[in-house]
Amino acid sequence: MVATPATSVGNPQQSSVNHARDQLLEKIRSDKQLPTLGGALSKVIEISSSNDDSIADLARYILADVALTQQILRLANTITYRSAGGGSVTTVSRAIFLLGFDTIKSNAIAAMLVDGFRSQSHAEHVRKELIIALCASVAAREIIKHGQYGQNEESAVAALFKNLGRILVAFFEPEIFQQITQQSRDRQLHSNQVCIEFFGCSFERLGEIVMHDWRIPETIIHASQNNSFGLHGIQHDPDHLRRVATMSEEVAEYIVHHHQHSVSRTNNSGESGAESEKQISLLAKRAKEILGLNRNQLMTVVHHVEKEATQLASSFHVNFNAIATSGAKSRIPIPKESDFYTEFALPAFDMQILQAGPCHPSGKPKNARELLLAGIQDASEMLISSQLKLNDVLLLTLETLHKAMGFRFTTACLPDIQRTRYTARLSVGHNFIQHQKVFQFSAHGDDHIFKLALQNNTDLFIDDVANERIRNLLPDWFQTEFADVKSFIVLPLVVDKLPIGLIYADRKLIAAEGIAADETALIKTLKAQLLAAMSRRTN
Repeated sequence: MVATPATSVGNPQQSSVNHARDQLLEKIRSDKQLPTLGGALSKVIEISSSNDDSIADLARYILADVALTQQILRLANTITYRSAGGGSVTTVSRAIFLLGFDTIKSNAIAAMLVDGFRSQSHAEHVRKELIIALCASVAAREIIKHGQYGQNEESAVAALFKNLGRILVAFFEPEIFQQITQQSRDRQLHSNQVCIEFFGCSFERLGEIVMHDWRIPETIIHASQNNSFGLHGIQHDPDHLRRVATMSEEVAEYIVHHHQHSVSRTNNSGESGAESEKQISLLAKRAKEILGLNRNQLMTVVHHVEKEATQLASSFHVNFNAIATSGAKSRIPIPKESDFYTEFALPAFDMQILQAGPCHPSGKPKNARELLLAGIQDASEMLISSQLKLNDVLLLTLETLHKAMGFRFTTACLPDIQRTRYTARLSVGHNFIQHQKVFQFSAHGDDHIFKLALQNNTDLFIDDVANERIRNLLPDWFQTEFADVKSFIVLPLVVDKLPIGLIYADRKLIAAEGIAADETALIKTLKAQLLAAMSRRTN
């Protein structure tokens, strides 16, 4: 498609540009995947770090998506991030614990955004805009470390969406996007001005319309838009979130531009050293005006973004180096471990072994032992941290058991203050919200399997609930609310002879394969680590 814009900026061919914009928006809205993407993005954005259950909410959301789980774990095990913890990261819970809620949240959103537009064999213009978005997101996280803005989790998200309009046009109207880019260069106009000629609005306005369709929070939408002071008046904007997003995008565009031309320079066709210095000086001036950053702070941000964004793009299967001039070799390599590290470091878990593989008919993975071992290692390293919170270890324990044993629903059931009633408090798995609401029982009254397990401090594995002796011990509420359960385990949590809860996990199928002796030992070890954390809290 070759579009014909108005002949000059502001030419009132309104019906034509309105039609072009409506046609573009219709393509976006009728796409089968994007509405789902928008809903998913909105849901993750709304998970706020101010909520006590936020880490569990984020972990559960990631775990519900196998592909997203693998991307986050792959990222957490890159050399850029792994230095934070030393060994391999095998659980989402520990990834959040090590790298921080905001980092995992913004990277999860970035991964979802990239996946949503990763088709058409990664057309170069789409790939470039996605890389700018990734760089801007990383830049925002780095910039707030140097400012007086606090750890604002929205900064990285707002920066990520700053060029959404450009991504959308590049993805759905690639030929028009190329025309806008070429005319902007030839006529020395800002790309937004040329975009108005084609669509009657700027890239930012297109992005804003779609973000409203996706129900993205208003604070994010507002921060991703240009301010009323104009491009050169952003330093007067009282909204620091918008200033951070604007500066982050400028840093990202500089990095991508510099990367392209540094590669071209190896072929004697790129910008000169003087031109490069001019660009960084202009960027430094903008950073000083907008956010009060000095040149040294800016260069620290730039160098970090180059390193982290390259690794981030690689983890999300977006080739950062492919945006360079065709056939040229990149000058920004993907970070690799040093030869010393590779030669002498103790071997870590092979992440390939820990990926989803063959399962028993019950759903239990055949590599359960390796998955349990990996979770125990994560818990061991988490336990030595002075920043440890009990919920962190509890969530990791549930995640490890759930994934390693192939359970449907896994929960930690804890007593109330009066210790008269036990209620499911933290859960993972299918339909966990509904199951958690109904999993509760009195500490008094008739004996049943959960009460007896606590009283005797005995771990139970029920491979078939149809067994008459077992059915006679199941409370009425369980037989009603969990009628489809065919097998389950109960792990009582007892510290100094005081029952403080239990872990319950179930399947909808009989577990004929049972639990091997070494798997039982590993489950007990994992439980012992949780009890150690609980004891530390009470002391």
